[in-house]
Amino acid sequence: MPKAERDANTTEFLEMRQVNVARGDHVVLHNVNLTIRTGEHVAILGPNGCGKSTLILTMTCQIYPIVKAGMHVRIFGRERWDLTELRRHFGVVSAGPMGGDLPGERTAVTTGIDAVIAGFFSASSLWPNLHVTGEMRARAREALERMEATRLAEQMVGTMSAGEKRRIMIARALVHRPKQLLLDEPSNALDMAAQRELRETLRGLAREGTGLVMVTHHLGDILPEIERIILMRDGRIVADGPREELLTEARLSELFRTPVRIGRDAEWLHSW
Repeated sequence: MPKAERDANTTEFLEMRQVNVARGDHVVLHNVNLTIRTGEHVAILGPNGCGKSTLILTMTCQIYPIVKAGMHVRIFGRERWDLTELRRHFGVVSAGPMGGDLPGERTAVTTGIDAVIAGFFSASSLWPNLHVTGEMRARAREALERMEATRLAEQMVGTMSAGEKRRIMIARALVHRPKQLLLDEPSNALDMAAQRELRETLRGLAREGTGLVMVTHHLGDILPEIERIILMRDGRIVADGPREELLTEARLSELFRTPVRIGRDAEWLHSW
């Protein structure tokens, strides 16, 4: 087994110790200490601007911590990775109606299946210089099937609804069969029907054993399968524990600095 694959089989997806992150001249993450096991289902909850998305960018090595004594970040047990190699082991679905991962003028005229295959190359479309194998096409079809999106395979991305685009983005993140899926505001820009479909799809992935790390400020995004909650405010982790302890009106009112009421509908929570 190759060394990278052995490393990715570690029981810990992420270990952060004494991590501070600056964006420009402003420090936005302060002394973050966090461990997430491979396959674990976690929600990171907090108000806008609290540092949630910056934390995801740090996890995926898109931005780097301030170097100081005692600081380290280990992903699947390693401090250093080739980024192309690392991204074979986790999938990322960013915020925004297109998932934030498909830049470029060709996106709108790319078919769903080509957008998913392009995920192997971290590209927006299948450019002529890219060599696509039969296995890549088979795995892209498999990812679309997991997302119940095979009907979108030949449809142009530019003609898809926001919910359909989100399915393509998650399928694209799944082509490497990752052990961990990172989702930044997954229901952003989706209507209520698309939100419901997305949440049921994510529940299916969780039940199959795919680990989920979900960043959100919507209580309704937190799947019943998510048992661990991390609360963030002002660039700091202020609480980390079981959902029963942290998803309470008192805790969330303090976190969001406004009165929060929680309702329950079967296995789901909602707030107002």
